Amino acid sequence: MTNVDTKSHEGHSTLEIVEEDVDKLLGEEYEHVPVPAAARRSLFSVTMVWLGFPMIITGAMTGSLLVLGMGFKRALLAMIIGNLLMFAYVGALGVLGTRRGVNFALLASVVFGRKGYVFASGLLSTLLLGWYAVQTGITGALVSSTYGLNYVLMTTIAGVLYIAITFVGVRGLHWIGMVSVPLFVVLGLWVVGDVTAKVGVSAILDYAGNNGTATMSMGVGLTVVLALFIDAGTVTADFNRWAKDPKSSLIATFSAFPFANMVAMLVGGIMTAALAVPNANPFGNDNMFGYLNGMQLTWLSVLAFAFLYCNLGSVCSHCLYNAATGWSRIVGSHMRLLAIILGVIGIVVAAGNVWAFFIQWLSLLGILVPPIGAIILVDQYLLRPKAEIDADWRGTAFLAWAVGSIVAFLVEETAPFLSTAISAAVVAAVAYWLLSQRGRATA
Repeated sequence: MTNVDTKSHEGHSTLEIVEEDVDKLLGEEYEHVPVPAAARRSLFSVTMVWLGFPMIITGAMTGSLLVLGMGFKRALLAMIIGNLLMFAYVGALGVLGTRRGVNFALLASVVFGRKGYVFASGLLSTLLLGWYAVQTGITGALVSSTYGLNYVLMTTIAGVLYIAITFVGVRGLHWIGMVSVPLFVVLGLWVVGDVTAKVGVSAILDYAGNNGTATMSMGVGLTVVLALFIDAGTVTADFNRWAKDPKSSLIATFSAFPFANMVAMLVGGIMTAALAVPNANPFGNDNMFGYLNGMQLTWLSVLAFAFLYCNLGSVCSHCLYNAATGWSRIVGSHMRLLAIILGVIGIVVAAGNVWAFFIQWLSLLGILVPPIGAIILVDQYLLRPKAEIDADWRGTAFLAWAVGSIVAFLVEETAPFLSTAISAAVVAAVAYWLLSQRGRATA
């Protein structure tokens, strides 16, 4: 160590010294300050970060669930509308992150308060940690059921690999996207082409749902599409703060929604409609991974094994990155240290088969998360575009959040034909606007 290095480390703990040296090697993550212009990443890099997030086998499974519940044509409509709504929502939030150069926790501090942001950021970061556990568990379950390998061991190996990717930082997300996206495109197109050749396009379009019956309403279908990435979409500033300008931010977002997410959902949906398996189980063997292994070709099974770990490794590392970035701000620590700690917690949770609660998880997200992003959008675009952190708590934001979530819960219980996620966002946005106007009038 040079004299300069020694001097720069004076008064620091061993852990802090290690963290500083790692940052020098892998790059600063700017957990607590805006990303400076000189550190912003290229359009290609930010786009690869986003492409590698939704183009995943879990997205294909979700497409399968939609087609099973709605029939192909109605499911396709839900996919298109839901993904366009996601682009508007995520794109607008992403531009805020780009303009300010801040992560979601810092952006939420402006809207919910320097202390109040902990509830919004903590909730989303914890939910994203749950997603990391869900996807890690799915990895272990699919490998275990397909190859007869130990579930806990396969899940642990997956979790450790995903922690390593996250530890590298935003560069790691870029690199895993470079591997995962081409693999998904090639194998996904092959699966779609193979199943379509067997039954024809008309059979796919005419597929009416599981056992010929559509049981899922358009409202629920839209909620499923939105809820799949509504949490990560809300904390989009964690990714888009690295973009050089708003245009680059929007292009990168578009690569994810609608493009990558639609591709993933269509792969699963087309396969399900073409095979028309009675009582299909997308989380068992009736998915893209199961189809590849069902060909009984050794080389294809090996490729499918590698594909699964790379593909779910992409979404897991993104989720863990979001969780670690949020919690590092809350506890005043470093993203990389939190990635290790939270990653280990996620592995333990995954070993308990938490991924089995997938649908319930989406339902929870549709109620609690959309109001957060909607309130931020109204605040930062319509009411206080240039506001800074000026209060410990901002009660109007929390009250609007509560109103939006309560209405969403009522919608889910009493009006299943409506979208829970859309209801939550719209009601919260209107409530925040009205409460803010009333506050100005009485000030």
